[in-house]
Amino acid sequence: MDYLEKNRNSWNQRTLYHLKSDFYDLEGFLKGASSLKSIELELLGDVKDKSILHLQCHFGQDSLSLARMGAWVTGVDLSDIAIYSAQSLAVQMNLLNVEFICSDVYDLRLNQQFDLVFTSYGVIGWLPDLDMWAEIIARHLKPGGRLVFVEFHPVIWMFDEKFRYLQYSYFNREAIEEVSNGTYADQDAPITTETVSWNHSLSEVMGALLKQGLQIQSFEEFDYSPYDCFSETVQVEPGKYQIHPLEGKIPMAYALSALKI
Repeated sequence: MDYLEKNRNSWNQRTLYHLKSDFYDLEGFLKGASSLKSIELELLGDVKDKSILHLQCHFGQDSLSLARMGAWVTGVDLSDIAIYSAQSLAVQMNLLNVEFICSDVYDLRLNQQFDLVFTSYGVIGWLPDLDMWAEIIARHLKPGGRLVFVEFHPVIWMFDEKFRYLQYSYFNREAIEEVSNGTYADQDAPITTETVSWNHSLSEVMGALLKQGLQIQSFEEFDYSPYDCFSETVQVEPGKYQIHPLEGKIPMAYALSALKI
């Protein structure tokens, strides 16, 4: 089984439990809560009437949140169960300005360019080649269009699951093959999944974007995660989680925006 099928199977299994989890709080979301966090909202700005391509959208909460804000959104994800769920939610919410496509990022060939490409949190680790990723982004951006990208920091992925020692290289030197029980959104979910992932250094990310002629306009690192999705976390402020006993000592997320000239 290749990495795509392992990862698709993993996300198909996870999605069934994510939809029911407190982590994603679908009930609150359907009542009007936005799933978007302050980090990406600040970079996105006013999206009303803008076209947005949302890569690796999972079951669509962020895509649907952007559609609620008045954007025209196309969400893309590898998991067919996630995409089916996203399409069902769009119908349930009566949102006509959003569509969802089941596709591997590398296979995406849309006959459209967008004002914004957006992708966030736990996305590029599932992709082996960032040069191909950046090329897909550049191809689907209009001239003057922007990439808004928020991701967990590669330093996080160097640690073992309990954050007791450094297990993996900061650099993209090997595929990381893991077998996991449960899922970050429901540790007790009765599933066991195989995944294949890669760590991507900041220089690899920015170098890939720069090779495509994208101009990096902003870059910021954060000492917290807006999601409580790691082991050994403590909430230091509402909606801000750090790793104990490494509070304030390691970067946990970063955000950048890049312009297509």
